[in-house]
Amino acid sequence: MTGTNEHPDGPAVTPVGRRGFLASAALAATPAPLAATPAAAEPADGAAAAGPADEAAAAAGHRAVARLLAVAEGDRGIGWLRAALQVAVQLELTTIPPYLCGWWSVRDRRGEAARLIRRIVGDEMYHLGVVCNLLVAVGGRPRIRDAAPRYPCPLPGGVRAGVRVYLSGLTKAFVRDVMMAIEAPDTPLARAAASPPTIGDFYGELQRAFRRTEPYLSAEGQLSDRIGSDVLEPVTGLDDVERALEIVKEQGEGTESSPADAFQDDHPAHYYAFAEIYHGRRLRRTARGWQFTGAPVPFPDARPMAPVPPGGWHRPPVRVGRLLDQFDTTYAAVLDRLDEAWGGGDGRSLGAAVRAMRAMEEPAVELMETPIPGAPGTYGPQFRPV
Repeated sequence: MTGTNEHPDGPAVTPVGRRGFLASAALAATPAPLAATPAAAEPADGAAAAGPADEAAAAAGHRAVARLLAVAEGDRGIGWLRAALQVAVQLELTTIPPYLCGWWSVRDRRGEAARLIRRIVGDEMYHLGVVCNLLVAVGGRPRIRDAAPRYPCPLPGGVRAGVRVYLSGLTKAFVRDVMMAIEAPDTPLARAAASPPTIGDFYGELQRAFRRTEPYLSAEGQLSDRIGSDVLEPVTGLDDVERALEIVKEQGEGTESSPADAFQDDHPAHYYAFAEIYHGRRLRRTARGWQFTGAPVPFPDARPMAPVPPGGWHRPPVRVGRLLDQFDTTYAAVLDRLDEAWGGGDGRSLGAAVRAMRAMEEPAVELMETPIPGAPGTYGPQFRPV
């Protein structure tokens, strides 16, 4: 939201600082329930039960953040930072596939909802770049392919415990139960005090650990590039670390402080952008506080991609199997190129990863337009690298 917008049904939106926005908007945006993955009735032609390997992968590191935060602040050294930043790599990578599925499913990319999701996808890619640069800066190496989850899955590390991330076309339930649930704000007005740590909590602890440890930050192996609307740059000092992590927090769920004094020149945090799609209206300040009564954000016509079941699509038709293999092979190439990029500071590999990611869209959309025999909805990408 930028500037002051008029709406015929109510008062104008008045510019306001982010601190005041969060204090009232958290009340306006109903926190998403921690929903379970939609259940498939019986795993027939479209589904398969998750095997032991999938269950082990989903459980791996589930309590990693709790263990990391249980370490006394005085004992959080370089090893702690490296372990925490690898969890951050997993967190950022886990958000991108569901957001891509939601975006790809929208038929009209010119609509407001599609543009909001596309911006957020770019932000998440930038966040992944930030935490990879930070990990390299403290002498670590991001393990990106190892971090790729098998969906449906919990959020890595145990943040937002109870949230199950699944892949689906865009529906109101998907916006509420996945998109808004992932980005739920780190503010006492939006969650109970005893709730599990949010992503913002986790990044706040990372900021404190960097300030206390004051590690040497090497620029060797870090990457720079334009990603979405942001410019990824090497971090070489604590001010760079603070700025980078604050942007990640600010863009995602929002924080109670902002690097900018005024909110009107800023995009809404991801949680509130998704909430605008869910409520079908822009968030605006009225005489009764912040409410979703602004300009319309029509819910878009979306391809009816069914939620990907545990274990992926089981016994798909031959043509669908080929598309799934094509997609998953390309996705594996994206992850491998990203590993190469941060394994040796190779900007060319980063460019190759971006090109490969663009190539995933065509088979994804084709899958989303292929009905599932004997079941509602269509197929979709399952993001299982081969």
